[in-house]
Amino acid sequence: MTMLQASGQYPGKLFVVEGIDGSGKSTQIRLLHKWLLSMGYSTFFSEWNSSPLVKRTTRRGKRKHLLTPLTFSLIHATDFADRTERNIIPPLSAGAVVLADRYIYTALARDAARGCDPDWIRAAYSFAVKPTVGFYFRVPLEVAVERILEGRPELKWYEAGMDMGLSDDPYESFRLFQKRIIGQYDSMVDEFGLTVIDGTLPIAEQQREVRQIVEPFLDALLRMPEGAWMSPAEAGGQ
Repeated sequence: MTMLQASGQYPGKLFVVEGIDGSGKSTQIRLLHKWLLSMGYSTFFSEWNSSPLVKRTTRRGKRKHLLTPLTFSLIHATDFADRTERNIIPPLSAGAVVLADRYIYTALARDAARGCDPDWIRAAYSFAVKPTVGFYFRVPLEVAVERILEGRPELKWYEAGMDMGLSDDPYESFRLFQKRIIGQYDSMVDEFGLTVIDGTLPIAEQQREVRQIVEPFLDALLRMPEGAWMSPAEAGGQ
């Protein structure tokens, strides 16, 4: 098991969402973000693969199909390390809420699905802060694939797992790749104590469940000055 940094050393709270593409996790964390803002909590958001430190390299590598599973893994670890130092630990230290759309479990699932050594990946991310709650939105493969293909007529090369040689058909390759990722996620539920949410439930029902789990952790967290609070209507909360 990966020995992550204990989140209890920071006064803030870290909530992360995980799941395969099409699981609905991003919708849920956006709703949670708006709800927390509407109640005045100082809330920070971090997104996977968003560090400016590696964005240009990642974009160039993807465009030219230069990334091997190992270089992909190292780039994402660099991205995560930069965001941890700049965007995650400082607000946690100040007592704020940090929300992360994807966390280390994305790397553990995707990199292992691409053939990287699971123990090596876990060691590479051992500096990560353990989330207060890690949500895993579980959906059947075909549901997720249908959702993705409805809104995305053409899959990107790496997104479809074409670098792995699973199939010459990008849609079949995508299904096979996502199936591998689901297997990795399911194996991590007990290892990391992930909280499973049924991603096939209605959006509002999922959000109610997420809020019920998060709410007990919000006592004494940093709040914004009262004049800076967003009303529920302004925040777009449900």
